Amino acid sequence: MFHLIVILSAKAPADVEPIAEALVRMRPLCLAEPGCVRWEAYQSDAEPGRFVLVEHWQTQELWEAHGELPAIQTIYMPEVFPRVTREVHPSHLLGGAPGNR
Repeated sequence: MFHLIVILSAKAPADVEPIAEALVRMRPLCLAEPGCVRWEAYQSDAEPGRFVLVEHWQTQELWEAHGELPAIQTIYMPEVFPRVTREVHPSHLLGGAPGNR
């Protein structure tokens, strides 16, 4: 299992709503992709311009292939990426079951 945490920060207050709307539209597309086990987008209540993506993929290779599919190419790249700074954190679950690393 490949786990990923992505932290997005809006570059400007006017970017917050378009980012949120784009992430909502991305979710069903991501969940329908091969190997996507979990894909969730969160918006901070304390800092509305901060978003956290929690992604679980069957393999890192399937996550990498996700970059060429419609959710990334038609929504994320044109609508989200130009409006954010981001931190990408491949991660593992602490205290999780063996093989969930």
